[in-house]
Amino acid sequence: MNLHFDINLAKGYKSPSQIVRVLTENWMAINMYCPNCGCNHIKKAPNNRPVQDFLCPQCNEQFELKSKNAKSIGKKIDDGAYHTMIERIQSNDNPNFFFLMYKKADYSVQQLILVPKHFMTVDMIIRRKPLSETASRKGWIGCQIDMSRLPESGKILLIDQAKVIEPERVHQQWQSNLFLRNQKAASKGWLLAIIKCIEQLPEKFDLKQLYKFEEQLAAQFPNNKHIKDKIRQQLQILRDQNIVEFSARGHYRKLQP
Repeated sequence: MNLHFDINLAKGYKSPSQIVRVLTENWMAINMYCPNCGCNHIKKAPNNRPVQDFLCPQCNEQFELKSKNAKSIGKKIDDGAYHTMIERIQSNDNPNFFFLMYKKADYSVQQLILVPKHFMTVDMIIRRKPLSETASRKGWIGCQIDMSRLPESGKILLIDQAKVIEPERVHQQWQSNLFLRNQKAASKGWLLAIIKCIEQLPEKFDLKQLYKFEEQLAAQFPNNKHIKDKIRQQLQILRDQNIVEFSARGHYRKLQP
């Protein structure tokens, strides 16, 4: 995989954002495979499709590409129109997201992260202030994606520190959490929250350690008055999906995908 953009494609463009869009989209179309079915190339989606840049010609998975001049993803990613993003995430055909970090000095790819669509939730989308009255698009409301809300398992590395991750590993991680697609929004929110808590614990942990997140979870889900019961319920679901296993009463072990 060539980790450098074809800078010859930038000729004739003056806008920095247009240059980056052309270079990154061309690189993705040439180099990126589908993490779902393994198709060698995803293809560019028709122009003017909101929150959709690429499609897999074999399995029809949809992908949105976000690019940033940086070594790593950071905590927040700038995005487009707030209401459009909310509508797409809540739709039945919401896209998966590729986040590509590049080095502008030589236009090389530093990091590429895939966030499967079943990890994207509405509370990750931060509404920005409307543009001022003097702006050319006055009143327009943009958004940011808050990456800090994601469990680490929702960030699948394809390239890290300018090194390509084996596709087999990517596909394995993709498959391990597909069960989330079948969860309703409220249930998925709880599962993601518990997964994120578990990731902060050692490989072997017990209920007491997980209960330490009770106050944090109560703040995140203020309408639930039975946090400990909910924690145990989510652990049963994660056990059934081979994310964790019960090693003894009240004791658990994380299973690697």
